Amino acid sequence: MIVMGRIVAPFGIHGWLKVQPLGDDPMSWRRMPQWWVGPDPDSAKAEDWRPVVSSGLRPHGKLIVVALEGVADRTAAEAIDGWFLAAPREALPKPGKDEYYWADLIGLRVTGKAGVPLGVVRGLIETGAHDVLEIADGETERLIPFVAAYVLDVDLAAGLISVDWGADW
Repeated sequence: MIVMGRIVAPFGIHGWLKVQPLGDDPMSWRRMPQWWVGPDPDSAKAEDWRPVVSSGLRPHGKLIVVALEGVADRTAAEAIDGWFLAAPREALPKPGKDEYYWADLIGLRVTGKAGVPLGVVRGLIETGAHDVLEIADGETERLIPFVAAYVLDVDLAAGLISVDWGADW
C-alpha cells in the first residue's frame, strides 16, 4: 500500500474528514474508484486496510476534506481520526517525468560525489519550501534537500539516488 494521506480530524457533523495529503495532487484521487483506510501506515497486511469509496473531496487550505461512504456522522469520523488513506501502487496515477512517490524512494541507496556511499533513504520531510531526504548510515543521519541542485539522478531500477554532496561539503 502507498500511503496518500493522514486523517487529522473530523470536519463538521456529517462525517467529513480533514486529511493531510502526502503528495502534490490530491485532487487526482477523484479518479480512483476506491481507497483504503487503516491505522498503521507501515502495515503491508491486507486485513489491516479497509476499502472505502469517496463520496466527496475538496480542497480546504493546505488540507483536503473528504467524505467516505459508511462514515455518516461525527462519531464515525472520530473513530478513524489519525488513520491513514492508502491505495495499492497499481491503483495510483503514474507519476510524470522526474516525479516520484515517496514510498518509491524509501530504502534507496544514496551516493555522493565519485560514488561515495552516504546511506539509505529512511524517510522524507515536507518543509513547505521543498522536500528533504532523510539519509541514514548507521548512527549518522544526513538531511539533503530533494531539489535539482543536490539530486543529480534517481534510478529506481538500480535502487540508487546520486547527489551532489560529499567530500567537498
